[in-house]
Amino acid sequence: MKNKRIEIIGLLLYILFIFASFIFKFEPGVKIGMNFISFTMSMLKVLPCAFILIGLFEVWVKKETIEKYFGKASGYKGYLWAVILSSTTVGGAYVAFPVGYSLYKKGAALSYVLTYIGASSLARIPMTIFEASFIGIKFSIIRLVVSLPLVILSSIIISKYLPNEFSKE
Repeated sequence: MKNKRIEIIGLLLYILFIFASFIFKFEPGVKIGMNFISFTMSMLKVLPCAFILIGLFEVWVKKETIEKYFGKASGYKGYLWAVILSSTTVGGAYVAFPVGYSLYKKGAALSYVLTYIGASSLARIPMTIFEASFIGIKFSIIRLVVSLPLVILSSIIISKYLPNEFSKE
C-alpha cells in the first residue's frame, strides 16, 4: 500500500512539474511535456491495432503449433522461426513484449522468446531496408550476421541462468 502511495505522489508531482513548466515557460519542462505527449500519441496509434492482432493470435494460433515450432524440442529451427517472426513485427518493443509473452504462455521455450524479443529490435525488415538505403547493404548484412548470433547466444545463456519457475527448458 505504501508503494502505491509513493507511485501516486510521484505521478502527481510529475504532472504538477509539467503543468508549472508550461505556465512559467520553463523550457526543459516544456520539452519533457511535449515529448511525453508525442510519445503517448505514437503509442496510441500503434497499440490498439497491435493488441487486436495479439488477441487474434491468442485465439487463432493453437498451443500445439507454438510448441512445435518454438518448444524446447524444436532445436535450431526455433531460433530461425523466432528471427523470421521478429523481422515481420511492426511497432518495436510496444509489440514485441506482448507477443513474446503470448508465445511464452502458449509453450514457447524461454530462449526462443528472448531471441524473438532481441531480434525484433534489430532485424525488422522495414528498419533494415531503411538502414541499407542510407549506410549501405554491406553494412546492414554485416550488422545482422554479427548481431543475430550474439542475440541467440545471449538468449541461451540468460535462459539457462533464470530460476526454474521462469524457464521451461
